Amino acid sequence: MGDEFSFRATKDGKVLIERHGRRITVLAGERARRFLRRTEGAEPQAIQLELARVTGNYKHGNERR
Repeated sequence: MGDEFSFRATKDGKVLIERHGRRITVLAGERARRFLRRTEGAEPQAIQLELARVTGNYKHGNERR
């Protein structure tokens, strides 16, 4: 799995999620805090799976590559 997704946490507590350089979604509040807890210290592949999960782009059959 390539690094399709990227994210950036803002000072006001939001998480901006992009895929291939285009913004997909913004997490705020508890969703943003939960996402940051889950990804803190995680391996890059685990972060990519979490990003796919929170954006709804998950379970298409190609996650095991």
